[in-house]
Amino acid sequence: MGRRVFGTGRWWLRYDPGVTMNREAHTKRSAGKRSQRFWEVDAARGVAILMMVVYHLTYDLDTFGGYGISSTSGFWAYFADATAFSFLFLVGVSLAISHAKARARRPEGSLFVKYLMRGLVVLGWGLVLTAVSLVLGMGVIAFGILHLIGVSIILAYPLLNLRLPNLVLGLAVVAVGIYIQTLDLVSGSPWLLPFGVVPEGLLMPDYRPLLPWFGVVLIGLFVGNVVYGSGRAPFGRGAGPRLARPLGVLGRWSLVIYLVHQPLLIAMLAALGIIRIGSF
Repeated sequence: MGRRVFGTGRWWLRYDPGVTMNREAHTKRSAGKRSQRFWEVDAARGVAILMMVVYHLTYDLDTFGGYGISSTSGFWAYFADATAFSFLFLVGVSLAISHAKARARRPEGSLFVKYLMRGLVVLGWGLVLTAVSLVLGMGVIAFGILHLIGVSIILAYPLLNLRLPNLVLGLAVVAVGIYIQTLDLVSGSPWLLPFGVVPEGLLMPDYRPLLPWFGVVLIGLFVGNVVYGSGRAPFGRGAGPRLARPLGVLGRWSLVIYLVHQPLLIAMLAALGIIRIGSF
């Protein structure tokens, strides 16, 4: 803003080159941050966000409204899996991009603390959801997608530079996880939850174990290193096509949207009389 000076009964604005230069520098920094992003990754994450909202709306209508949509089986179960696959694949792609940028800034030295803290933050939000699910009595989110993403960020650190090994290992993890699911194993210990073995009688509305879903992250990491390795921008940088920009905004705020969208959906449906809060 300008600097105000008093003169002849009025306030006037005087040009201040220092303030203007600061504003221009801030604008350049903001534009630089935007230009470093890959619009297609943000847009793809925005599509995954929309899929998630659609599925949770369906789930809420089925579970709390009694509309009989069968949201946990058939088409909607596959839709939920496709949504999770999209998110986790993009986690791997984003890890590859983030690591390439970090290595360009710090070619020497370990980045482990950076990814450890990032993973712990996401895992912490997952634990918050666990606590909320216990309080509300809507089942237990014991190892949901946020838990998985947080742990995957940490586990993937030694593999961030790899290409083909990530593809091979990712496919192997997926195959082992699918095989474990076919066995319908149950256990009295909750410590096996991350590996796809569920305690009997435990209701989990959001469950994404490491086996097989960590494999999807590794496959995304492989693709990210191949497509975006060495800082390449195959589709250009910046905001991208005009039609993709709203999706990009959703993608950049994916964690916040994930955390707040379900309470907002439930509150909206309840306010409209479509569901009853006490029905669950």
